[in-house]
Amino acid sequence: MMPICVMMLPMEPLPDPHSTNPTTDRVPLTDRHKAATRSVWVSVVVNFFLSTAQIVVGFFAHSQALIADGLHTLSDLFADFIVLGANRISRASADENHPYGHARFENAASLAIGFLLVIVGCGMLWAAARKFIDPASIPQVHVIALWTALLTLVSKECLFRYMLAVAKRVNSSMLVANAWHARADAASSLVVAIGICGNLMGYTFLDPLAAAIVGFMICRTGGKFTWDAMARLTDRGLTPAETEAVRATFTATPGVKDVHDLRTRYMGDDVLIDAHVQVDGWLSVSEGHYIAANARRRVLASHRALDVLVHIDPEDDKHGEPLTSLPPRDEILAQLHSLFGDFFSQTHPPVLIHYLDRSVDLDIFIRADDADETGADLLQRVQTSLPLLRQAIPQLGRIQIWQSVYQEQGIRC
Repeated sequence: MMPICVMMLPMEPLPDPHSTNPTTDRVPLTDRHKAATRSVWVSVVVNFFLSTAQIVVGFFAHSQALIADGLHTLSDLFADFIVLGANRISRASADENHPYGHARFENAASLAIGFLLVIVGCGMLWAAARKFIDPASIPQVHVIALWTALLTLVSKECLFRYMLAVAKRVNSSMLVANAWHARADAASSLVVAIGICGNLMGYTFLDPLAAAIVGFMICRTGGKFTWDAMARLTDRGLTPAETEAVRATFTATPGVKDVHDLRTRYMGDDVLIDAHVQVDGWLSVSEGHYIAANARRRVLASHRALDVLVHIDPEDDKHGEPLTSLPPRDEILAQLHSLFGDFFSQTHPPVLIHYLDRSVDLDIFIRADDADETGADLLQRVQTSLPLLRQAIPQLGRIQIWQSVYQEQGIRC
């Protein structure tokens, strides 16, 4: 067979497939951390003044519900400092101990906030239950407690709307958790205000009842945040619909025949993606790498991926790797060298080996200047020795022999 000769012409360099210019609404990490820090400090100031007012007024106004709400606000203050610390740590670059970065510290912060809410909520439920056991111990509430509860309600609702807007703008689950924490406070303040109103109207049991409802709401919110954070810390992946969208991006890449073993897992608010991409088994290594790099670039540009690892497969290996029983390259070259001499040396082996369909296919290239004998003589010797080669390597499949006739300046054969 004669190889096709290709004229080598100068070409403009292609753009690097690894360099991306994302067109999605992903927010740079620096902007996300700045927005998070600014919104959390606003929450710190608001929670400090509100918790102080609620606890002091609740104590002197004899309102258990207002004191419980004040303790809830105080827990928010602790949560804010947890978020600030996690925000600082997650901003750190990857290092030897954290090669994927520190983004999961955000998930750890959400987990801590959830635990804190559950503890505070359970404490409120216990305190309210003690009041119901002894109804005579429930005091009359002063009207100032109602005004304090209403002020807290308005402040927490405004804080929630502000923090949620920031969280959506920078797409941070940690800030979303903190924002809904503020909304839970607003809802609890509403319940507290209703309970205080009932107490002022003579239904004194409504104040501890309001405290119990607040405790239940806090436990429920904390449990939700704890479960979600725990799921992300234990490598929960994308939803089936999101995973199929990623698969569609892979398969839409030119040169990709199929995708399997597609796996995702959260890293902070982004995901890590692994995939096996099947390409034509007869492509060169460099072209397969080009297709993989192009697929990676497309996924990074279209999805919230922190990193994408692409494994190239020349055939479908979903049901296992049948390659382990096939001989390695050095063993194949040793057999060729024993049959054909120095022409198949380890330093210059003109052989392409293809491991496809559970067999070994060979492309053998012969040039006249590669041996002392003429190309025709070498070709004849290789052809007559093929039965011995198949006997030595029973896994051999297709064998093609290529012979170049000429080589001129400017033309590569």
